Amino acid sequence: MFGQKQASRSTPEADEEAVAPVVHAVPVAPPARPAAPEGNDVLVRSDLFRVIRNGVFAAMNPSAAVGKTREQMKPGVETLVLDVAERERLNITIAEQQQIVGELLNDMFGLGPIEPLLADDTITDVLVNGPDQVYVERHGRLELTNCKFRDNNHVVNVAQRIAAGVGRRVDESSPMVDARLADGSRVNVVLPPLAIHGASISIRKFSKRNITLHRMAQQGNMSSAMATVLKLASTSRLNIIVSGGTGSGKTTLLNALSHFIGHGERTVTIEDAAELQLVQPHVVSLETRPENAEGLGAVTQRDLVRNALRMRPDRIILGETRGAEAFDVLQAMNTGHDGSMTTIHANTPRDGITRLESMVMMANGNLPLLSIRRQIASAVHMIVQIERMRDGMRRVTRITELVGMEGDVIITQDLFTFRYDASAYSEEVKGVYECAAVRPSFATRAAYYGLEDALLEAMRP
Repeated sequence: MFGQKQASRSTPEADEEAVAPVVHAVPVAPPARPAAPEGNDVLVRSDLFRVIRNGVFAAMNPSAAVGKTREQMKPGVETLVLDVAERERLNITIAEQQQIVGELLNDMFGLGPIEPLLADDTITDVLVNGPDQVYVERHGRLELTNCKFRDNNHVVNVAQRIAAGVGRRVDESSPMVDARLADGSRVNVVLPPLAIHGASISIRKFSKRNITLHRMAQQGNMSSAMATVLKLASTSRLNIIVSGGTGSGKTTLLNALSHFIGHGERTVTIEDAAELQLVQPHVVSLETRPENAEGLGAVTQRDLVRNALRMRPDRIILGETRGAEAFDVLQAMNTGHDGSMTTIHANTPRDGITRLESMVMMANGNLPLLSIRRQIASAVHMIVQIERMRDGMRRVTRITELVGMEGDVIITQDLFTFRYDASAYSEEVKGVYECAAVRPSFATRAAYYGLEDALLEAMRP
């Protein structure tokens, strides 16, 4: 996968970079590797690996590797490893040879020592804190792995390779970047001196499983009635905001909601780092662009939202609303682009409304608060709150409707709520999904789409 991404570069500079970090970033005395990544019980002696690695790259013609894939290079690397071991009179086992070849190919085509972690489907996040500390999140819990980089330069080389793959750069003059991997995984990089203890790489892996509302209900992320109501809300073209904390599963839920967008609708997605995976045939994906070395050329989410309005969209999906673009999103929701969706960082639906107010005021400080609230009340139909709980499970804790204004206050109505059972404290969070047994405010809208009976049936306790 990553070998193909490197092979697709066409510029000489990119081709040189694909090989140069591997050839020139060889430390004189690399730290010992105390353990191999999980699932691999073979330990390669650090000195032996260093000697073979130096010998392989000394014998390899860098220009011969340009344009080749990982599988095409593997036989040649295996031969070079055996030649170096024989020349230096090193005794290595078949298992050690395979591990050395794998690590060399990971350095050349992949992301070095964290490549096996990216191939592990049970891992959702890979967090590199400098060269000597790599954490992963598995089943909602953080674990320290045995993976290590050779030194900080090795981490920086991997980070620069990721950024270059999506046409971005990360260096001392631009030490922070958001990027993505070829499979859609989201990456954030912070380099020294901002990262004090070495370069930091945070990877949110893209799930290869097609997560749907039905599957989330089966996993216990929500009840089946909640899944049905959310399906009907998306089909009825409600404007929906998914609210939650970092890592709570907002984007996953947004992807699941997007499955019910009609195939005859034109959808425009806007993100900082593209990770939404819509299944419809008519989707236009837009991605922001950071400023260049001269501080020019930046394209923000607000710029893209304004431009999207000129692209005749039926729905606009904004990956995350975090700033002044909130005003333009509300304008879009209020001007015929029903069924638009976005996510927001907030702990409760009411907090989400307050955050929206603050972000709109960032864009238009002269707007009165009452006017902003009226815009929110008329634009947003539903807020879905999702939370990652202490047992690692992501749960939809509340589905809330915005039903209008009373005076200068936005009135909300909870359709579903997750009630935590405090009397059954254990490692696993216990509770029930409660239905409010009320008539949803969007029942009239559902009737327009012929879905009112199904909605009222789902709301029965």
